[in-house]
Amino acid sequence: MVVGSGAEVGMVTIDRKLWLFRQSHNRTFVRLTQQDLPDKYGEIIVKKTFQLNIEGKHRDRVLEATKHEIRKYVKRQRRVPLPEGVDYWDFDCKFGNTEANATGVHFATLTSLIDALAKEGGDSFYLEILAKNGYRGARSTDTENAGSSHRD
Repeated sequence: MVVGSGAEVGMVTIDRKLWLFRQSHNRTFVRLTQQDLPDKYGEIIVKKTFQLNIEGKHRDRVLEATKHEIRKYVKRQRRVPLPEGVDYWDFDCKFGNTEANATGVHFATLTSLIDALAKEGGDSFYLEILAKNGYRGARSTDTENAGSSHRD
């Protein structure tokens, strides 16, 4: 899909779904599909500041509900059919107290980071999860030879 010069890519939330769009100089919006974006762009599945202290709710229950919501988004993305040639869904994550100081973290460390923040008494945290294509690399021959020698 080609849009005239001066176009910029952006995001808008419609019906609780995040839509990518391209806005041209004449203010027309065109919905983009995943094929229209370069490979470096993934699908943002979570971009949110989670509050841990909500009046009238127990802090531990809010913490568990937050972790459940994150797992729900990831499970939903993993059910999406993989594009041609892709091995698995990979996730780029940013975590921090605010959006301004969020840093890149590995997906497997998210729950431990959330628990550590809760133990420190943090009121909220910012989380962004970006789904991207994952490719498995070929195993090296050293690894294969080391595994076969232990079978003797």
